[in-house]
Amino acid sequence: MEKRTKFIIIVGDGMADYPLIDHEGKTPLMMANTPHMDWLVRHGEIGLVQTIPEGFIPGSEIANLSIFGYDPLKYYTGRGPLEAASLGITLHPEDLAFRCNLVTLQYQNSKVIMEDFSAGHISNEEAKRIVEDLNRAFGSEKIQFFPGVSYRHLMVLREGASTFSGLDRVSFTPPHDILGQDIFSYLPKRNHSTKKILELMEESQRFLKDHPVNLHRQSRGLRPANSIWLWGQGKPPQMVPFRERFGVDGYVISAVHLIKGIGRLAGLEILEVPNVTGFIDTNYEGKATYGLEGLREKDFVYIHIEAPDEAGHMGELHLKIKAIEEVDEKVVGRVLKGLEQFESYRIMVLPDHPTPLSVRSHTADPVPFVIYRSEGKKEENLEGSFDEVYAKQSGLFIRRGHELIERFLLT
Repeated sequence: MEKRTKFIIIVGDGMADYPLIDHEGKTPLMMANTPHMDWLVRHGEIGLVQTIPEGFIPGSEIANLSIFGYDPLKYYTGRGPLEAASLGITLHPEDLAFRCNLVTLQYQNSKVIMEDFSAGHISNEEAKRIVEDLNRAFGSEKIQFFPGVSYRHLMVLREGASTFSGLDRVSFTPPHDILGQDIFSYLPKRNHSTKKILELMEESQRFLKDHPVNLHRQSRGLRPANSIWLWGQGKPPQMVPFRERFGVDGYVISAVHLIKGIGRLAGLEILEVPNVTGFIDTNYEGKATYGLEGLREKDFVYIHIEAPDEAGHMGELHLKIKAIEEVDEKVVGRVLKGLEQFESYRIMVLPDHPTPLSVRSHTADPVPFVIYRSEGKKEENLEGSFDEVYAKQSGLFIRRGHELIERFLLT
């Protein structure tokens, strides 16, 4: 019987960071207790990879396309279409899909401040009711709202690329990049292309001000979802199937529609894990367990964990360290033990991009990666840890991020 190698990638979204002056110049990865990731380093191969090509805004969509092995220069058209694929929404060539965040705005005299890009991490049930009501109020044959998870949703402008010339090329700022700042500095100029989008955002604020879900949230001391924020628009991309490129079938596990969308467009299947949230309280063990079960059926699994990124956006050091440690213990550790059932396997662990606490947003800096190959075991290196500094010291640097998958799968 042919011995088949099993491949698993574990992405701790936003784990990488900058040295913290108040903590002896250490990063959260250096401060966190990560025995399983460190074991991989001491028995495997560590280096740095540039997941964000020059000239791109450092978003998770760009970084994860690179990790999946798809060159963003060729395949990236916008974040919205990737999430539409996850929700099973059919897009026609001239449709524009937008990310539609539920956010909390704070009104300060003449200023409007982005108080919370997640509307207090609103629950799925509350968010679904709001988005469905938005669709009833503002939806039509040309405009459709689709509920997603927590604060992350979708708005599709049918034939938007042809109706509003140039709208697919307008830059809309991600809300998590402008926390605590006046939104008017980050809105595009009002013209024929942007007028409808800006009007929808303004109308949503009036509609949501007294929405029952928000009144109930405020009565409990929670932040209201008092506006939508539209961004990340694009037309549907055309991607070559993963199996056609690399000869393996597989599964994707994530709480985030963006990651699921990339997987679906790559021809991979989605494994739905119960009780995943995209936050610190997610079902880490479930992701590991389902990932191992997926490897019994197919040869490739991609596990994505959002929690470290959310902590980075919040600027919470203790929360980011906790998220990193949860990824190490409950995902990497559990997966490593479970992989022993297979004759041959490889595991790769990495962040997709840094989300430094000091800037509370994504950056384009290279990130550390580690690859362990069961078929090429080496003697244990008594030193070494999974962090940005040790990865740089290794001297291994993958400049074109989408080529890392070939090193993992094919060499």
